[in-house]
Amino acid sequence: MGQSIVVTAKPSSNPGIVRFETNRALTGMGHERYVAGQDIWGNRPPDELARRLLERPSVAGVQINGNIVTVDLAKGYDDEGLLEVIENLYRFYPDDAEPADEAAATDEPAEA
Repeated sequence: MGQSIVVTAKPSSNPGIVRFETNRALTGMGHERYVAGQDIWGNRPPDELARRLLERPSVAGVQINGNIVTVDLAKGYDDEGLLEVIENLYRFYPDDAEPADEAAATDEPAEA
């Protein structure tokens, strides 16, 4: 349930910096910055995305401005798996999850 975000990786001239462009504005007109080890208290989409990205050891920092997500990579890491984290920000269930209605229907006999 929920929709995937369309994400495109954009080249960066700085090594260790990865940029992603999304089809949705995540911060409106604001600019948000997060660093590894920082407590993130908010529950807005950019806060949740930063939490998910910073859970990965490859991410040292995240900046989100509108629909651009800039990731500072930790030394020695690449951007593997980061695009998928951003794409799935609004996904609530994995593609292979069985809907709750179908699961309940198989466990209970039909009413007459």
